[in-house]
Amino acid sequence: MKLREILKGLDILHSTADMETEITGISYDSRSTAQGDLFVAVVGTVSDGHCFIPAAAEKGAAVVLCQSVPQTDIPYVQVADSRYALAAASVNYFENPAASLVMIGVTGTNGKTTSTYLIKHLLETQLGAKVGLIGTNCNMIGSQELPTARTTPESYELQRLLREMADAGCTHVVMEVSSHSLVLDRVAGIRFRVGVFTNLTRDHLDFHKDMDDYAAAKAMLFSVCDAGVVNADDSYASVMTARAACPVSCYAINDENAELRAQQLQLLPAGVRFHAKTAAEAEEISLAIPGRFSVYNALGVIGCCLALGLTLRQCAEGLASAHGVKGRVEAVPTDGDYTILIDYSHTPDALENVLKTVRETCGGRVVALFGCGGDRDRTKRPIMGRIGTELADFAVITSDNPRTEDPDAIIAEILAGVTASAEKYIAVTDRVKAIEYVIEHHQPGDVIVLAGKGHETYQEINHVKHHMDEREIVAEILERRKHK
Repeated sequence: MKLREILKGLDILHSTADMETEITGISYDSRSTAQGDLFVAVVGTVSDGHCFIPAAAEKGAAVVLCQSVPQTDIPYVQVADSRYALAAASVNYFENPAASLVMIGVTGTNGKTTSTYLIKHLLETQLGAKVGLIGTNCNMIGSQELPTARTTPESYELQRLLREMADAGCTHVVMEVSSHSLVLDRVAGIRFRVGVFTNLTRDHLDFHKDMDDYAAAKAMLFSVCDAGVVNADDSYASVMTARAACPVSCYAINDENAELRAQQLQLLPAGVRFHAKTAAEAEEISLAIPGRFSVYNALGVIGCCLALGLTLRQCAEGLASAHGVKGRVEAVPTDGDYTILIDYSHTPDALENVLKTVRETCGGRVVALFGCGGDRDRTKRPIMGRIGTELADFAVITSDNPRTEDPDAIIAEILAGVTASAEKYIAVTDRVKAIEYVIEHHQPGDVIVLAGKGHETYQEINHVKHHMDEREIVAEILERRKHK
């Protein structure tokens, strides 16, 4: 593709490059740069891509797209914001695949993954659509699963994935849209048919300066949507609606002014049942995922699908046949009269939600095993400690993904928020030993929640991802117990 075609629509400050240059690919990492590439020098939070222009030139980059004039003798195109330019160039290079797809974006702190899976299920079962999915657990093209490294891919990978989805015959794409992706222009150039806001609770304050900044980032989604669907019961709903540049409809359990409401709630051990009511109609909804938060997730999904033209009856039929998502209140086999649930709850609100959900139907003790990730928002650690020990009958505080931090130092910060008596908790740094501890010390009727890892099958330590699948760990511990 010609350079001028790739740069179409970009404001160029200065250029020494021939716009007729044939570009064979786009890269923003010098290690993956190939002969004939357009290398985009992105200013990152950790490193500056401009430092790697010489390395990209050595690899054969034909042109550099940059913010600062390179010191290396290579043709360049200078723009004001190279990160945005990467997104715009990627859209052009892959011939704007999102334009041929019905794009659906889900943002919020909790509930994004489950919501995207449910929307995908409804579109497939009720419309017969082939649906792409982009999110935390994995990416999917129809039924084909692809691995994922982050909630929302970098703009180049995102556009390449959307092109694969379009070429594979997808008509719809539903994706989790993180606050990082909105601020860092990963989704720049994409127009969403519907945007959904689930909720906003404390998270990512290592990236955002405060909760208001975090909310403003989430609200950016509603500036690039044709329609918005917002949880009116959330305290930040007004931020989303005030900043929206599209019509917004609201859903709620409590807010009587919401266009879509849940009434006559039944919170059951195996799921939820309620009546979804609009101004014109009502339907009984049954979803096989337990917890009050599942009612909110279902309402957001219904609101989204109504905006896409489905009927309330179709939404009810689709949700009735839906199942849970890996790592979200996921039950695993045990060897006795107790339950083990694996859940991705790694924020204070998510941990509170899952423990309260378990409490509603638990006949024995609620046992929580949790930690906090390293190199992430430290302010939530003592809050997690307080919530985990207050809402559980017994808690085991352990390691999550320590990354480059000392696991014991992370645990110490979690323990700083604990106000419960000493007999209600224990700290076990090694997560495998912690899981073994809760199994060995279980009591009949216990529900043990392994919180934080969810779908993840690794533990990240000093930039290395070591294999760790809690399903396998539990199975191995149970196998050893057989031979005692």
